[in-house]
Amino acid sequence: MQTTGIGTRVLNFLVDTIIITIISGLSYHGWNIYVLFYHYPGFNFGWFFFGTLFIYYTIFESLFSRTPGKWVTYSKVVNRQGKRPSFFQVLLRSIARLIIIDMFFIPFLDKTLHDFLSKTEVVEA
Repeated sequence: MQTTGIGTRVLNFLVDTIIITIISGLSYHGWNIYVLFYHYPGFNFGWFFFGTLFIYYTIFESLFSRTPGKWVTYSKVVNRQGKRPSFFQVLLRSIARLIIIDMFFIPFLDKTLHDFLSKTEVVEA
């Protein structure tokens, strides 16, 4: 079980963030059509972004143990025994990603906060 390096993690983050931004941008603009024409309540873009982020990671990591960013870098999420993470672990990972300072724990924990809290690792596939 070979864990991935910081460079791989950054590439995962960039690919996934681009996809999440596109999806959330489309849903934000789609919602604004309803706001304009039907007077629905408006929301900040952040609600769409973080909602999409949570759903995106929860669905992909629970079904495939991978996201498109992890497919690009040939990596996957596993639990500490090297097996597929449980749905609870994936859910905890997705919730912990919503904490803005998640990545700043790398120097202290040698991993991101969402990996530490959910007891998971990102390894080479």
